[in-house]
Amino acid sequence: METQNTRKRHKLGGISIFTKEYELLDGHKKRLVQQVADGSIIKRFEKTPLPTKSSDVVCPHFLELKWAYGCPFNCAWCYLKGTFRFLETKTKPIFKDREKVRLHTEALFDTAQYPKEIFNTGELADSLMGENVKKPFSTFIIPLFEKQNQHKVLFLTKSDNIKHLLKIEDHKQAIISFSLNTRENAERWEIGAPPVAKRIEAAKAVYEAGYETRIRIDPMLPFPESKWKESYKGLIDQIFSKFTPERITIGSLRGLQSTINGTTDTSWVEYLSEWSNWGRKIELNFRYDMYSTIINYLKDEHNYKNVALCKETKEMWKTLGMDYKKIKCNCVW
Repeated sequence: METQNTRKRHKLGGISIFTKEYELLDGHKKRLVQQVADGSIIKRFEKTPLPTKSSDVVCPHFLELKWAYGCPFNCAWCYLKGTFRFLETKTKPIFKDREKVRLHTEALFDTAQYPKEIFNTGELADSLMGENVKKPFSTFIIPLFEKQNQHKVLFLTKSDNIKHLLKIEDHKQAIISFSLNTRENAERWEIGAPPVAKRIEAAKAVYEAGYETRIRIDPMLPFPESKWKESYKGLIDQIFSKFTPERITIGSLRGLQSTINGTTDTSWVEYLSEWSNWGRKIELNFRYDMYSTIINYLKDEHNYKNVALCKETKEMWKTLGMDYKKIKCNCVW
C-alpha cells in the first residue's frame, strides 16, 4: 500500500523510472520502484492490498519482468485463461522485443539507490517457454543479470527444458523455481505439462549445477479424496530424495471469477466454497488440514522449516501459527 502523493519520477538514459513509498507487510515504509517507463516490461505487482480483514490474502508486492505472456501448457485452473480471455491469441505464447527488455532492465541496474529486488519472469508466462527459439531467453536474461550483483531474476516454470540453463556457467543472480503437484492432480488438470517426476529431475539437475532452486506446491486440493494426504507426502519424499530446496511455497486451489469464466474445464470449481479478496477458495478447515499435513510432515520427516504460503488469507496464517509479516515466499528474498 502506498502513502499519499509519493510517486516520483527519475530519468536514466532517457528512460523514466517511477517510485512510490510503500507500506510493507511488517508495517515499515520503503521507497520502491513502481515501474520502468510505461510499465510494459517492469512493473510492481500490487493487486493485493495490505490485509486488514481476516479474509484478505497476504501477498508481498514484487517486481514483474514481463518479457512475454502466455503459456504452452493447458492447466485447467490457470489464471492466465482469465487474464487473456479477451485476447485473440488467448494463452498462446507471445514474446516481447528483447531490446526493450534489455533497455528497461539495464536502466534499473544503472543506479544503486533502489533496494535489491527479485524480478519475477513467471507471473504472466512460463519462464522456460522461450527456450526453443534461436536465442533462448535464459541465455539472454541471466548474463544480463550477471553484470550486477544487487538484483536477481526468478524463473517460475512447469517445464523440464533446462538444457540451456545447464550450459550457463555464471548464474549467481538467477533463481529457478519449479511448480509441482501430486501425480494425480497433474495428470487430471495440468494438461500438456511434463510429468511431475520429470520436473523434479529437472529441479535436481539445476540444483546440482549450482542454481538457487525453489519449489512451489500450488494449487493444492484434496484429490483424490481417499488418499490426498498420502499423495502429497509422497510428493515431498520424491523431492527430498533428489535434493533439498532452498524454500518451499505452498498454496491451495483458488479461482478468480475471470479464470472460471475463461476456462472450458470447470470440474475443479466444485472444490471452491469460500470467498476472499482473491477469488473463491477451498473451505478454511480443508485448507488448514492440507497445509498442516505438509508443514508437519516436512518438519517431522525431513527436518525442514523453510515454508511459506502463497496468496493465503490473514486468518489462515494466524490459524497455522505463522507470522505473515515475516513472509519469505517464492517471489521475494
